Amino acid sequence: MTLEISKLSNGLTVVSDPMSQLESASLGIWVNTGSRNEKPSQMGISHLLEHMAFKGTKNRSARAIAEEIEAVGGVLNAYTSREQTAFHARILKQDVPLALDMIGDILTNPTFEQGELERERQVVLQELGQARDTPDDIVFDHLQAAIFKDQPLGWSILGNEATVNGFDRAMLKDYMASQYRLDGMTLIASGAVKHDEIMRLAQDKCGGLNPGQVPASPPAHYVGGDFREIEDLEQAHLAYAFPGLNNADPDYFVAQIYATALGGGTSSRLFQEAREKRGLCYSIYAFSNGFQDSGFLGVYVGTGENEAAGISAVIAGEMEAMSENLTEAEVARARAQLKVSLLMGMERPSTRAEQIAGQLFALGRVQSAAEIVAQLDAIDAAAVKTFAARVMEAGRPTMACVGPVKKLESITAFAARFGQRAGAVSDAAE
Repeated sequence: MTLEISKLSNGLTVVSDPMSQLESASLGIWVNTGSRNEKPSQMGISHLLEHMAFKGTKNRSARAIAEEIEAVGGVLNAYTSREQTAFHARILKQDVPLALDMIGDILTNPTFEQGELERERQVVLQELGQARDTPDDIVFDHLQAAIFKDQPLGWSILGNEATVNGFDRAMLKDYMASQYRLDGMTLIASGAVKHDEIMRLAQDKCGGLNPGQVPASPPAHYVGGDFREIEDLEQAHLAYAFPGLNNADPDYFVAQIYATALGGGTSSRLFQEAREKRGLCYSIYAFSNGFQDSGFLGVYVGTGENEAAGISAVIAGEMEAMSENLTEAEVARARAQLKVSLLMGMERPSTRAEQIAGQLFALGRVQSAAEIVAQLDAIDAAAVKTFAARVMEAGRPTMACVGPVKKLESITAFAARFGQRAGAVSDAAE
């Protein structure tokens, strides 16, 4: 990865990542603000603002925005996460000026027209309803809410009906003026791009962005607890979590290898034990999620009502065994999966741009593929077993469950399988 990083006269960080063999490019502006920056009355405003950015500017109507980018076969999109918001485009190399003009326009000249706001409000309300109708999706919102109880990092990115119905134009404008600040914004262009051209275009198209710093979000801390919603579904959707690591932790990749070996593929321990040997579930996997100042390890299971009764014991058993008998062969398989995912992603400009943004916000710099591979290669079974033992000793599990879950063991019983015994379960679980 041959990067060039510069700053415009207004303070905007500009990163170019040329891939000379390509005819297309991916570029966008990443904003270091997301749903965790919201106040209680603002739950969901980051997401609604992202929608509204495409609903008209001083220079373009909502329809003109859609037609102009599609007239050249490009794609203009955005997303909101708990810590970042991104506005990005994928286009052919000759249309880079158009894409940057449009992104600069929607970020500096949004109108938030009342009629468009009312229509988009209804769209988001439907999105909320759709999420609730998707149990294998909404269970992760419940898990996050239990992990980070009463904290912005635990709130739903979509907000709720009460907050979404309460947003008006003034609130959107005030939130954007407060949160969309140059010191927390980065323009990244990957693919068929040239740094000098991106700098020249950015100077012209992004000069109107607000100077200053993004207000700091409230610090987050893992709480843990229990959420259960009994529904008449065919499957029980179960999500478990344990204290994890932030994105800048020195053991970040140890946690990734741990999660991959535990439940990252069909050769993983959970898949082999729970599905292949016991037939307890159709879907089971593990993951490691990191944030700026916190993180968690997670496991998801989609299983039947009767099978749910024994699945927690299997998960705890495999996690305990990881600290005792994990092999170098398992670590090598996990390492290979992570390397392939990284290197395949490096072949796509959009993935490269997103990786660059994440690393800049988390580490303040960009790691090369070679540097990441070297870190992965340095991790052996002993390091992962040590980490696995830490997870078991720390205890403090979280459970979130949706569906026919009456037979699932209690959070107290599950916690007793770890370092935290029944009498010490978090107050959030009481």
